[in-house]
Amino acid sequence: MKNLLYLFLLAVVFSCGDDTKPPVTDTDSTAPKVLTYSLINTFPHDTSSYTQGLLIYKGAMYEGTGLEGHSKLMKVDLKTGKALQKIDLDAEYFGEGVTILNDTIYQLTWRSKVVFVYTMDFKKVKEFRIGTEGWGLTTNGKELIASDGSSNLYYYDPTTFQLLRTQAVTEAGSLSYNLNELEFFDGFIYANQYQQPYIFKIDPGSGAIVAKADLTDAWNRVKVIDPVADVPNGIAYDADTKKIYITGKLWPELYEVQFSK
Repeated sequence: MKNLLYLFLLAVVFSCGDDTKPPVTDTDSTAPKVLTYSLINTFPHDTSSYTQGLLIYKGAMYEGTGLEGHSKLMKVDLKTGKALQKIDLDAEYFGEGVTILNDTIYQLTWRSKVVFVYTMDFKKVKEFRIGTEGWGLTTNGKELIASDGSSNLYYYDPTTFQLLRTQAVTEAGSLSYNLNELEFFDGFIYANQYQQPYIFKIDPGSGAIVAKADLTDAWNRVKVIDPVADVPNGIAYDADTKKIYITGKLWPELYEVQFSK
């Protein structure tokens, strides 16, 4: 009887233990390749824009900005950096990542955990709640892909914003961190790393960072022009011209760049 009681108590101990899952690591511990880039063109960027989301859709540039009381969604003239169209978020919201899928605009908010949905003429038609902070947002053409400042990417249904799956992102076999603004093109997810000068090139199949660009030179350049310039944040890809653009929070310039293969 004592033996049976012991086995029962042992089972209870194990069943009630910490159910925290061990860190997810990628089986490939290979360090990311160096992703070099060339600066092709320079354009003006509004230094009041705390850039949180950047994209090009059907030839037009769109930008989402942050900070409470200053958050906006804008359609921007690439050549002048000026807003062609904009909508201000209510002062309580800190705007975050932006993407467009099937002529529908999606904009995250930071700690409010609210997603705004707009028509192409910036009319808000829906709001969704999510279970994490909102940081970066992009799309693979079918799903919405979001970051929350951790090592995770979250895949959502664009119609219901139901969470479909979560993917851990790894660098050389260890979990990454501070995944921020996102862009999907040529079969890969590109992500700024918040507070760092890096852009990651992520394999969406494995979550592994396969290449890594260092934007230190561009960051130093804009700080010389305007010391208030903050961290790099913003990656946009023009599917028609195959051009890539980068900028940062409060940056005075936006750059067309070309990444190495």
